[in-house]
Amino acid sequence: MNPSTDYIPFARPSTGPEEEEAAVRVIRSGWLTSGIEVKEFEKEFAAYVGVKHALAVNSATAGLHLALEALGIGPGDLVATTTYTFTATAEVIRYLGADPLFIDIERDSWNIDPAELERAAVKHKGRIKAVIPVHMGGQHCPMDEICAIAGQYGMKILEDAAHSFPVKTDKGYSGTIGDAGVYSFYANKTITTGEGGMVVTDSDEIARRVSVMRLHGIDRDVWNRYTVRGGSWRYAVVEAGFKYNMTDIAAAIGREQLKKAEAFYLSRKKIAESYNVRFEGLDFIIRPPVSQAHSWHLYIMRIVPEKLTIDRDRFIECLGEEGIGTSVHYIPLHIMPYYSRRYGLKPEDYPEALDKYGKSISLPLFPGMTENQISRVVDAVKKIGERFRRAGI
Repeated sequence: MNPSTDYIPFARPSTGPEEEEAAVRVIRSGWLTSGIEVKEFEKEFAAYVGVKHALAVNSATAGLHLALEALGIGPGDLVATTTYTFTATAEVIRYLGADPLFIDIERDSWNIDPAELERAAVKHKGRIKAVIPVHMGGQHCPMDEICAIAGQYGMKILEDAAHSFPVKTDKGYSGTIGDAGVYSFYANKTITTGEGGMVVTDSDEIARRVSVMRLHGIDRDVWNRYTVRGGSWRYAVVEAGFKYNMTDIAAAIGREQLKKAEAFYLSRKKIAESYNVRFEGLDFIIRPPVSQAHSWHLYIMRIVPEKLTIDRDRFIECLGEEGIGTSVHYIPLHIMPYYSRRYGLKPEDYPEALDKYGKSISLPLFPGMTENQISRVVDAVKKIGERFRRAGI
């Protein structure tokens, strides 16, 4: 095997002729920006997850910003969220002049710990205006506990469901349980539009606010102003909004991806289950917890340092030498220079997040992985573990 010519990427978008034809159709239509394709994508997505409103945007980051703004978050407010997430989750809080209040994660998952959230709520006595639970890696958060705490202490709930489509629970789809939820359609997500996202809510008020603010604070759709016969060029800017709309090209791709969402999910689930079975009995790694409510956007294994003579970073290097692409999800935000400096945070302030960060490796996982590729990943993990097993253990 030559790693340079036979490399297994960490992630790869799954697209086909349907997406190509959809993009070409839009290009030939003469209308490229937000139009009928976006409207249809929104209708189809809302029906899929069972909400009143779905609003397409150009990124999940934009969606989180818009949703928080619609929830009334502003300067001086505290918004609780996990430290174990991508910076987008916290940076949108800062966009609004509010401050993130980081919460540690559960011992048995990478998700926010409800017990720690409640401790923070008691400590800050009503100052926490909202909580953003992140369904990390696609594993559904303990929403029953989070909803109970939020209700008791007056917090709004914005679900960061960037990883968790299409997870269905007995309370509804992951992302539809709080006041609002946001999905990501980035290139490596469970469905993709290249770049893009979707805000979902059952609140008419939130939906109206997001709809206006995603396109400059203008009170009318561009589509209506330019395509309806007799349509007026007049419009009103009712707020200082943002430029967060999705294009019709992206939406057309998204509509085709949505048709394949269940098949993509089943493929990811099958690969993750195969990893779990084949890694059984290996004492130098810890497999991710098996959960029915999991999209398997990521397969995150942890090394057991006590069993090995190498650390996580060297393990990743060895996988790369075997032609295996990997990533680390995530570097906790409280050890990032901006957040640690601004809020005076130390690495040990969030021990569970710090511990998991130092041991975690995300393995390749994408629909269309071949049996040969899965076997190569498994064999490489086993080979490295045996090569660097600590003597006498």
